[in-house]
Amino acid sequence: MIAYQGEPGSFSEQAAKKFFGPNALLVPQPNFADVFRYVEERPNRYGIVPIENSLFGSIHQIYDLLLKHKLFIVGELKLRIELHLMALPGTRFKNVKIIYSQLQAINQCENFLNQLKDVQVETVHDTAAAARYVRENSKHNVAAIASESAAKTHGLKILKRNIESDHRNYTRFIALSQKMERPHGKAKTSLVFIAKDIPGALFRALAVFALRDINLMKIESRPIVGKPWEYMFYLDVEGVDNKEPLLNALNHLKELSTFVRVLGCYTPYENGIHRKGK
Repeated sequence: MIAYQGEPGSFSEQAAKKFFGPNALLVPQPNFADVFRYVEERPNRYGIVPIENSLFGSIHQIYDLLLKHKLFIVGELKLRIELHLMALPGTRFKNVKIIYSQLQAINQCENFLNQLKDVQVETVHDTAAAARYVRENSKHNVAAIASESAAKTHGLKILKRNIESDHRNYTRFIALSQKMERPHGKAKTSLVFIAKDIPGALFRALAVFALRDINLMKIESRPIVGKPWEYMFYLDVEGVDNKEPLLNALNHLKELSTFVRVLGCYTPYENGIHRKGK
């Protein structure tokens, strides 16, 4: 079974079906923390959560939850985010006075929304929830911004398609499991570390990868709770953590750090690897 945050018709549900297969058994959860708890408390279960958007950057809560919970990243997926304005059948676009959606989706449609006059925009926790609310509201002056899947799920009519400001809009999702997995062939490893308090600490830490010609794909800093102005660093690098040259790089990194933890080793999405849900 696969846990995801949101409701039927959400982008997270789409990501789960695309990664684990259309017949995967899905379990919606109210929030991201519940997804992590569901996977952590039940053996042989998976979860999927968004970690980064191509327009608005990283979702910091996910990085914090990765550190808090003893789960591993076992895969990733990049999903094209297409946003549509939808309402009850029979609703005319000119009659819409209230639009509901999730905050990030609203921000992604800023150009379209700025052109509207005398229209109130309200936030809800999830795009699919916005579509459900329009269905339950039963009024012809309200609309939602959500996915085509949400429109089909709740029987809504799409009034305007692809209203996002930038159509190069993608969200990267990561799959979670209790068990560490190491793929064969090309691999990507995610890790987090805290550098020692010495001059040039971050430069020295990153140099352990450069010296071995290991490609550094992403770096993200997060504050250390209880230690103002001190940071930990999340990295995505090429390679398998228990094989050279990455194995040697990680051993070197441990000499320069007070904390190192591998968060997962998995096949990069570009390789097109997916799995069947359980």
